[in-house]
Amino acid sequence: MTSKEEILEKVYNLAFKYEAERGSCPQCVLAALYETLDVGDPKTIQAADALAGGTSLSTEGTCGALVGGLLAIGSVVGRTYEDFSAGQRKRRVFQYSKKLYDKFVEEYASPRCKDIHMKLFGRTFNLLDPADYAEFEKAGGHVDKCPVVSGNTAKWAAEILVDDLKVRF
Repeated sequence: MTSKEEILEKVYNLAFKYEAERGSCPQCVLAALYETLDVGDPKTIQAADALAGGTSLSTEGTCGALVGGLLAIGSVVGRTYEDFSAGQRKRRVFQYSKKLYDKFVEEYASPRCKDIHMKLFGRTFNLLDPADYAEFEKAGGHVDKCPVVSGNTAKWAAEILVDDLKVRF
């Protein structure tokens, strides 16, 4: 029997590994949760790719790792398409998504990719500029910086999914 701690370690390690090897922080978090807890689906993982690097690699938006965790939580407790179509306004997702958001901001001081870069690297990067992207990589972008962010976020999302939403493992 697998323990909760083993699941959390596996989720962290998968998200870390995927970020280090493949990039696309929201996909890495979602894939780790999908493969470990069967949360989400391949189409959501595919769609999340556009949200990497603070949205379209702009670094101006929310960290993609956080977005991946929020999408995973939303896939379990978010408003369904049927409820949305029917105009249902009552939703439970925010009590769980806010918990992940708060934990993330507590650790990284901001949800914004650019601010996280400043905290981790002491500078920001233009990920769409090949020379600046090379500097990002040289500074450990996919070695020991962003993989930790993805690993932590996947682990925190998994804790919420298992503890609060009773997702079975």
